Amino acid sequence: MKTSIFFRSFIAAVLMLGVYMAQAQQPELGYFRANDQSGLNVFETPKTDADVPFEGVKVRVGGDFALQFQGLSQTNSGDSLAKIGQNFNLPTANLNLDVQLAKGVRMHMRTYLSSEHHNETWVKGGYLQVDDLDFVSEGFLSGVMQYATLRFGMDEINYGDAHFRRSDNARAIYNPFVGNYIMDAFTTEPFAELTVQKDGIIVVAGATNGRLNQSVINNSDKGAVLYGKVGYDKQIDEDLRVRLTGSIYTSTEKSTRDNLYAGDRSGSRYYDVLGTDSNPANFRAGRFNPSWAYRNSFMINPFVQFQGLEVFGVFEVSSNGLKAAEADPKSGGQYTHIAAEALYRFGTSEQFYIGGRYNSVSGKDTDIALTKEQTRINVGGGWYLTPNVLTKIEYVKQSLEGPGYANSYNEGAQFDGIVIEATIGF
Repeated sequence: MKTSIFFRSFIAAVLMLGVYMAQAQQPELGYFRANDQSGLNVFETPKTDADVPFEGVKVRVGGDFALQFQGLSQTNSGDSLAKIGQNFNLPTANLNLDVQLAKGVRMHMRTYLSSEHHNETWVKGGYLQVDDLDFVSEGFLSGVMQYATLRFGMDEINYGDAHFRRSDNARAIYNPFVGNYIMDAFTTEPFAELTVQKDGIIVVAGATNGRLNQSVINNSDKGAVLYGKVGYDKQIDEDLRVRLTGSIYTSTEKSTRDNLYAGDRSGSRYYDVLGTDSNPANFRAGRFNPSWAYRNSFMINPFVQFQGLEVFGVFEVSSNGLKAAEADPKSGGQYTHIAAEALYRFGTSEQFYIGGRYNSVSGKDTDIALTKEQTRINVGGGWYLTPNVLTKIEYVKQSLEGPGYANSYNEGAQFDGIVIEATIGF
């Protein structure tokens, strides 16, 4: 099975390189985030592409490929974790289709050709983005649509800013490090979303049913999820950009299948960590999911760029939506997620960077549970060989502490070492 996965990934990489050679012929799309170095630090697609002419349906075929060399070791209090060594991980690949359907109307679809978790090729998701309503009639609500964007589909929702900087299976071109955050706010669900941007002010409002897998059979789940964001993003002058956003996510029913921190079905970057021979690591190894029936979360994200210096942060709190009157003693519980990263980009086209990230999660599952804490540090750097090819290296160390891990194989567990990643995005 692994041989077939590798062969399929190799063929996917060859096909992607062939498309990459023809990239000069890629059509220009409106309101689109470039899948290369020029897409760095683009969050919501800006409302600045109104002058891109519509000349009929345009199809942009793109892709991603990522491969890591992993050199990690791990231990715990009982020295019972599985022995892992130095080797290449199975490569991952994406196929991306972006289609300009009309003026200001674009479709996106991403397919995971290979991933750590699923052996088969499968569609991650997609959406329709509307930035202009001229397809209804010319000039229809133009005074509104110069500021508004509508998105509908089954794809990642716009909760927080961290998902704009993460690796999405093989799409690792935006992530300055190899791994994503410990508490990784990423999920693919059916959603409807409105974004308004004016003079640096950002407002997002959206809704989803909170489910990864959709079914109408024996469907007693009538819950919904509401989420939103408010913020300010301004290029103060040529050297300084400042952005600050706050996001909220709330489930309305405890039956809602809430996957905010367990929505990534492709797999984590640190393969086979924190598992034993008898209980192997799952595909989300190295991440943490407060697995409540439903939850309330909020995230605050500061971002500052000054010349080559770049600072990004996460302050997030997620609380159990179950109230004491409903199901004591399983009520209560809260986790706090903190991340801070600083980078310095340099070179004639800022093709080099060095930096570090601190990430921690602490809290407890219920009011009467014991505390758990995980911390991770990443230190490393990268080189954009071209705008579409990035290689990066990092030292990573993650530790699990607290009485909540006592008498389990996670007691005193940690892993550390060097990981090198090469990625192509176009």
